[in-house]
Amino acid sequence: MGSMMIDGRRVEFTDEPNVLAVIRKAGIDIPTLCYHSELSIYGACRLCTVENEWGKTFASCSEKPKDGMVIYTNTPRLIKYRKQIIELLLASHCRDCTTCIKSGECHLQDLAHRLGVHDVRFENTKEPHPIDDSSPAIVRDPNKCILCGDCVRMCDNVQGVNAIDFAYRGTEAIVSPAFNKPIAQTDCVNCGQCRVVCPTGAISIKTNIDVVWDALADKDTIVIAQIAPAVRVAGEEFGIPKGENVMGKLVGVLHRLGFDEVYDTAYGADLTVMEESKEFMERFNAGENLPLFTSCCPAWVKFCENRYPEFVPHLSSCRSPQQMFGAVVREYYKNPENNAGKKLVSVSIMPCTAKKEEILRPESKTNGRQDIDYVLTTTELISMIKRAGIMFDQVEIESADVPFGIGSGAGVIFGVTGGVTEAVLRKITQGHKRADMEELKSSGVRGDDGIKEIVYDYNGKEIKAAIVSGLANADQLLKKIKSGEIHYDFVEVMACRRGCVMGGGQPLDAGAHTREARMQGLYKADVNTQIKKSDENPMVQSLYEGLLKGKTHELLHRNFTEAEKEKNK
Repeated sequence: MGSMMIDGRRVEFTDEPNVLAVIRKAGIDIPTLCYHSELSIYGACRLCTVENEWGKTFASCSEKPKDGMVIYTNTPRLIKYRKQIIELLLASHCRDCTTCIKSGECHLQDLAHRLGVHDVRFENTKEPHPIDDSSPAIVRDPNKCILCGDCVRMCDNVQGVNAIDFAYRGTEAIVSPAFNKPIAQTDCVNCGQCRVVCPTGAISIKTNIDVVWDALADKDTIVIAQIAPAVRVAGEEFGIPKGENVMGKLVGVLHRLGFDEVYDTAYGADLTVMEESKEFMERFNAGENLPLFTSCCPAWVKFCENRYPEFVPHLSSCRSPQQMFGAVVREYYKNPENNAGKKLVSVSIMPCTAKKEEILRPESKTNGRQDIDYVLTTTELISMIKRAGIMFDQVEIESADVPFGIGSGAGVIFGVTGGVTEAVLRKITQGHKRADMEELKSSGVRGDDGIKEIVYDYNGKEIKAAIVSGLANADQLLKKIKSGEIHYDFVEVMACRRGCVMGGGQPLDAGAHTREARMQGLYKADVNTQIKKSDENPMVQSLYEGLLKGKTHELLHRNFTEAEKEKNK
């Protein structure tokens, strides 16, 4: 423990990693553009610069706290310095702020207002760059990039993908894929985490809002929506307490927007549990093709294909909950009694940008037909609600529609890291003893560690499982599995740290409290759900006895035949 003087006040510190953290602990919101606690220290923006008692200035993000330090955070010199930094950034930045997708929530814009930058004295001499919209998930606009490096470090430090980096030097410097290729031609996995940390509109979600509006206005079309588990705990944009379950309000809002039927993707997650647990037990009992890797996360699947093709046969053949649900719903609406002679448009409300790419994958299609028409992220849905002028807090709660509106608690916790593993273990556990369910909770499946390991006793046999979130963590684990250093029977991988609750399509500015609240929100939703196990969901049981008879593999498993055809074109 030590202490330092900050603006004339003594502030104690213990394990704070840098002076910036101590300053914020003191209740001073010092501005930053390039600092994120989970990324490596870069020190590019210099906005967090402070001054010591001798007039020396330094970046507080990269300085270790020392006992007895005396620093000042808001001297006239620093005020002028920060203001000039913002002015210089704006001088080389596209300033079409009124039409920018980030207008109103742009961090650079906020700092310009906060620091009193009302005029830019310098001319923008940078050559304009073309916008890269080649990806189905994100759009890159280099003209709005301020070279903060946040996206580069996220793609490298946390995701280990390295799809983008700095190119050229000095005034010619840009952030770009290698050889300035379109992002779709790189190893980008569409996770959208670069968009999460981008402070401007340089990286944004590729939106499908307008085509969905058109579908909703078409009287000859039935438009249905499915809502993913993680979406229901991300309502803070409307002043809802962090992590509160707003599923009922979301259903009500979607009905008011014009969706004919609104379903719960937790139902699709129950189907995934049924099929994946069956596939796992077949492999486990035979001792073959282990470990079984989960296949729910499309960003992880693509990462595996790109980086570790030798592990592709170990990926579960099961479709993700989104895709299982999409195939089942489309099969259901083939019946004239259900479609009323109208065309079906199927929309997914997802926390994930990679889901936009997943619906296009050949193996996700059924008999060559795309099952999900459009994916809207949580952020896009929020934009639609605001555009429609709906006052979210005043919307009455409604139940999801039948027959696909009931999911188990096991399906709901799919949205958090460890949720898939816990749901599968619930399924293979005989009976429904409260003690067994409680034991599973404390087995190590929960928590936000990037890599978790558990050993589960299944009828006297040990099941060794690993739970990974963040692709750099997955890369680390896969190297050990490949070398034979470690062995697992079951491995759950989610591309985004902490799982879907922190997906690339979720609302931004989600700090530590928001992250924890979203995770706990899903666990509370599980507690308040009467059905805890996927196999105990009566609607799922009914589906297997009816619509799925003779079609289980066709509708619930990935169509590798179609994928092979596409690959050989």
